[in-house]
Amino acid sequence: MFNFEEELKKLPSKPGVYMMRDVSDTILYVGKAINLRSRVRSYFRENIGRGPAIDKMVTLIARFEYIVTDSELEALVLENNLIKEHSPKYNTLLKDDKTYPYIKVTVGEDYPRILFSRTMKKDKSKYFGPYTSAAAVKDTIELLNKLYQLRTCNRSLPRDIGNERPCLNYHIKQCLAPCQAYVSKEQYREQVAGALEFLSGNYNPILKDLEEKMKNAATSLEFEEAAKYRDLYQSVKQVSQKQKITDSVGEDKDVIALYQDETEAVVQVFFVRDGKLIGREHYYMTNVSENSKPEILEDFIKQFYAGTPFIPKELMLQYEIQDASLIEKWLSQRKGNRVYVHVPKIGSKEKLVEMAAQNAKLVLSQDREKLKREEGRTIGAVKEIATLLGLEHINRMEAFDISNINGFENVGSMVVYEKGKPKRSDYRKFKIKSVSGPDDYACMREVLSRRFQHGLEESKELAEKDMEQEYGSFTKFPDLLLMDGGRGQVNIALSVLEELHIHIPVCGMVKDDNHRTRGLYFNNIELPIDTHSEGFKLITRIQDEAHRFAIEYHRSLRSKTQVKSVLDDIPGVGPARRKALMRHFKSLEDIKNATVEQLLQLSEMNERVAQDIYDFFRH
Repeated sequence: MFNFEEELKKLPSKPGVYMMRDVSDTILYVGKAINLRSRVRSYFRENIGRGPAIDKMVTLIARFEYIVTDSELEALVLENNLIKEHSPKYNTLLKDDKTYPYIKVTVGEDYPRILFSRTMKKDKSKYFGPYTSAAAVKDTIELLNKLYQLRTCNRSLPRDIGNERPCLNYHIKQCLAPCQAYVSKEQYREQVAGALEFLSGNYNPILKDLEEKMKNAATSLEFEEAAKYRDLYQSVKQVSQKQKITDSVGEDKDVIALYQDETEAVVQVFFVRDGKLIGREHYYMTNVSENSKPEILEDFIKQFYAGTPFIPKELMLQYEIQDASLIEKWLSQRKGNRVYVHVPKIGSKEKLVEMAAQNAKLVLSQDREKLKREEGRTIGAVKEIATLLGLEHINRMEAFDISNINGFENVGSMVVYEKGKPKRSDYRKFKIKSVSGPDDYACMREVLSRRFQHGLEESKELAEKDMEQEYGSFTKFPDLLLMDGGRGQVNIALSVLEELHIHIPVCGMVKDDNHRTRGLYFNNIELPIDTHSEGFKLITRIQDEAHRFAIEYHRSLRSKTQVKSVLDDIPGVGPARRKALMRHFKSLEDIKNATVEQLLQLSEMNERVAQDIYDFFRH
């Protein structure tokens, strides 16, 4: 038993990190302290205005533990790592865990390449970014390869020069083919230097070059060539115009501001690189109701910059934060150069911070409206269905469908919706085993029987092992079964459930003459439904999804059957021999015309199988 009085006495007056745990040993909260003794003991004093959330947490603490560090800076780093690993319920948490793309130029190679990268490593390469749009990065890399014709392959050069033929990129004039020594190392490096200048924001040289080439091609009446240079010119112009100048000093800055309401906060970050605004991004912070804006901002900075590989020279903040000097020291160590954290008071920098704050407010209000609409389409629609059917509560719905062509390859599908949204990890496919003809009722009986028998068996096994039910497995039964049909399909489902002694409401989707749902069949009654309601739209989506999933599975089985080689019907020819035959003879026609002697040239072949193949195509 944890003795609080004794453990509180043992607390050292040193910097470190503490963790509060509940009875199930789950971490409730992680904090750092310059003095563990005074900080941890403060939680167990009389209420001193900590707020209801922290008061609630204190009542749940079953024990605490702590880790002593050599400095407050070490405690800060450890606190970040533990919060990221455990996501404690009572810590203010950064919801997003994004990695940003970089453009990587492998200048350490003899023949450098331009690559997309999600990480920035301490290697010999040069990195540009981070950027907020992966699509924009890929477009820029594609443009650079068109402009400077750099290689994109993984060949080790110069070792592999001349070993293989040049690839397609050379033939379409998007690579200078250093793999064939068609370009000298010096000439190639000049192209790389141009690409680096482009990435550094100097677009004038390439724009002048493209303009000159475009005019020369037009003068020579080479209009296709002129059009190509015109398109490249426009692409470079477009990229250059996106780079908005924010100040005359080409430094790297992150501008950070937030907007907070009762339950959430949005932090907006403007990324300024080399004096240019290259993008912006917003992040949600949770568990903020009892935190001040400076506290939320500080929690964001600690969690965000613990995970991002790039540290700018300057952080421009909306509010003063308590640990500013400590965070400066920490970020400076991570970057390897001095990092400044400050709050601009006047001028263009202050206006940039204000713009970030306005954007944060706009994001939160827009997302609120979006969330409200989404809830209407999902949770609201589920409530409509529950009200129509007279059910108290619906969370999980399962829908089933059968697909076949004249009884060929009968398959069944099961789709799952929770809170009005598809839960694709719980979708299941069934290949019908007991029905050979086009009998949808018999197929549905088999699918439902297998689904629920499997669930009962899993539940029994878990109970015997004294384990909790696994979320997402067959053990989780639905609150409502939706059948793609009326009375007949509903009765099949009810009979299966009755045989297995399971009680689940079953609802059928009744169709009109045009095969459109006109109502729901439930408890032997056809219930009309408003076709303009969100509930009806959700049922239609579920029905379409079940049908799509079944058709997709059936199509995949058909394609597998169709690509089945005729060689598989020959005794003694398995996957290995089939591959060897196709590799050696290149086509089925060549195999058909091969003599026994030619077949025996394969190391995988023996006389009996060679004779069987020869005879197969001649009888």
